[in-house]
Amino acid sequence: MISSAISSSPTSLSPFRPRKPLPTPRVPAILRSEVHPKAVLPLKPISLSPLIRPSRRQLPSMASSAAAAATSSKNLMVFDDEEELSVSLAKYTADLSEKFAKERGAFTVVLSGGSLIKSLRKLLESPYLESVDWSRWHVFWVDERVVPKDHEDSNYKLAFDGFLSKVPILPAQVYAINDSLSAEGAADDYENCLKQLVNDGVIAVSTASGFPKFDLMLLGMGPDGHVASLFPGHPLTKENQRWVTFIKDSPKPPPERITFTFPVINSSAYIALVVTGAGKAGAVHKALSDEQGSSDLLPVEMVSLQDGEFTWFTDKAAVSVLQDKASL
Repeated sequence: MISSAISSSPTSLSPFRPRKPLPTPRVPAILRSEVHPKAVLPLKPISLSPLIRPSRRQLPSMASSAAAAATSSKNLMVFDDEEELSVSLAKYTADLSEKFAKERGAFTVVLSGGSLIKSLRKLLESPYLESVDWSRWHVFWVDERVVPKDHEDSNYKLAFDGFLSKVPILPAQVYAINDSLSAEGAADDYENCLKQLVNDGVIAVSTASGFPKFDLMLLGMGPDGHVASLFPGHPLTKENQRWVTFIKDSPKPPPERITFTFPVINSSAYIALVVTGAGKAGAVHKALSDEQGSSDLLPVEMVSLQDGEFTWFTDKAAVSVLQDKASL
């Protein structure tokens, strides 16, 4: 259960901001130190790797204009292990936080569930805990299970327990779903909140697509290649009008969820896709190799920024099939 420290109601301008506010923790005085991430296979924009040839498949969500396509890039970073990955991810996130705080006065960050939260743990250490301007952060979820916020399946609870409760982000700038509503109602409510924040200038707008443009999306991927709550073969992967939609028949429990749609995901300024472990190597291989297999695209293959930078953060186990194929 979430601690009683978040049981009182905060001042809220939106009906679905967390009704259980996040406490502002004390920031310990930690000596600053430099962090030097080490990527095994740093890649140039667009080109996926010396070992991974650029895919010849055209993703359906690619920007239609040549100008938009020219300003997007895709990178693959491979680390020896998840520990090295988490060090690099922290620096990457902190650098973007500083960039957008200076440029926009706000940093809009979208979280996902699963193991992603654990990979953010280095942000809770020096130098980032005391150097990041947490007051500029606005936190959202790319998808959420329609369960109470203190439920074990809640992405909010996962993020609160592992990350949000340990950093001084303002409670009113953490945008959780209204868990008292149905899946459809919660999706509508969340989309309405995003529209209000766009009007208020907190969230930017993509000039390429007209959809909201979040500064950074921190995403994970399932072994089946799903991202957010967009699953292989599901009709929601083709939704192109809504910002936020709902699903009642998720193939992965719990069945009822809300999720951002691909037009919103693909309008991001930056995406970091964190994928680790041999259990996801098959999906990574399909997404990044140019081998012609099934014509059905995995959801992760449909992530294609219209005007931004998309970086895969992986470990050696996750790209093991790619490396095995390259060595043949």
